[in-house]
Amino acid sequence: MRSSISWASRNPVPKIRVLVVDDSVVVRRLLSDTINAEPSCEVVATAPNGKLALAKIPQVNPDIITLDVEMPEMDGLETLSEIRKIYPRLPVIMFSSLTERAAVATLRALELGATDYITKPNATSAVSATEQIREQLIPKIRSLMGARGFSLLPGRGSLPPTSAAAPHPGQRPGVRETVVQPRVTPATQRTSRIDLLAIGSSTGGPNALTTVISKLPATFPLPVVITQHMPPLFTRLLAERMNLASALSVHEAAGGEALEPGHVYLAPGDFHMEVRREGTAVRLRLTQAPPENSCRPSVDVMFRSVHEVYGGKVLAVILTGMGQDGLRGCDLIREAGGYVVAQDEATSVVWGMPGAVAKAGLADAVVPIDSISAEITRRVGSTGRLDAAATYAAKA
Repeated sequence: MRSSISWASRNPVPKIRVLVVDDSVVVRRLLSDTINAEPSCEVVATAPNGKLALAKIPQVNPDIITLDVEMPEMDGLETLSEIRKIYPRLPVIMFSSLTERAAVATLRALELGATDYITKPNATSAVSATEQIREQLIPKIRSLMGARGFSLLPGRGSLPPTSAAAPHPGQRPGVRETVVQPRVTPATQRTSRIDLLAIGSSTGGPNALTTVISKLPATFPLPVVITQHMPPLFTRLLAERMNLASALSVHEAAGGEALEPGHVYLAPGDFHMEVRREGTAVRLRLTQAPPENSCRPSVDVMFRSVHEVYGGKVLAVILTGMGQDGLRGCDLIREAGGYVVAQDEATSVVWGMPGAVAKAGLADAVVPIDSISAEITRRVGSTGRLDAAATYAAKA
């Protein structure tokens, strides 16, 4: 007699195993209920502090961890440091309050190797809080585990403590670079001059941005505009950190300022940033127009305004991030004769945004994060702008 049991029921797809670490009983329950309501996920354990979390990791073998930033006994930063010593590949999502202290700690956690973060909900009801967590957390879990080929792996994400060497900093383990041919644009349509550098990023972006901006020379002759998907307060702190690491002047945009060469402007959280020509100056404008691609700030909003003002005299750079924000803007810039550079798959935390651009044939180059600054200066220098700036600086 033929069995009526389906192949799928006999070979169920393994769920993503999540370890929730938070000192609040209420938050642990809220996170657990939200995650368990997602059919592809299950909470395999919870822990009220870092010490207990470290003890539970080898017991429950999670695929991913949510980790509170502020906890007694062993806080999130201490716990993360210990996790990275033993489990260099285990994805960790920090759970942060929207306070300056927590934001500073979260940015430090990203530097220490946290994979991503979400912010605690500002809600008056459990239903609203659950919805906010679901909208932030579940897509990140799916994206991060999908980027690691979760459904193709027989083992779990954490790996045995010392069974594999840590990947090169910034490189996702087991990921080969995807070779994508750029769409051919006739040479007559390509610009011979670059007047603006525009950068878009999301998941993994803070570290990637710091790597890129810190390697640009002090003589860099163009203004730089950046949209990074981040909430308010976090963007100001990120701008301050990049400013300390860079020879250029990095600011969180205030709106109304004229773009200046050698200055970097970061879109503030919850505001779209656009460029607008006013007489002989190009100024920044901030708006709270509806989100695009579920994002505010949106890379596409910024790129579209850049295209309207500069046409093809733009170098657009797309760094690591979830989704496809920036794809339509890159299409406009490339169609006008501008240039597009995308981060490669191996060094992206999530190859969503740069992958979408590369797969559409819009990228003139797809390069590792450590090579993007050199690619930028090479392309800007080929227009004579960088050489002219260096000569002027030497004479001054």
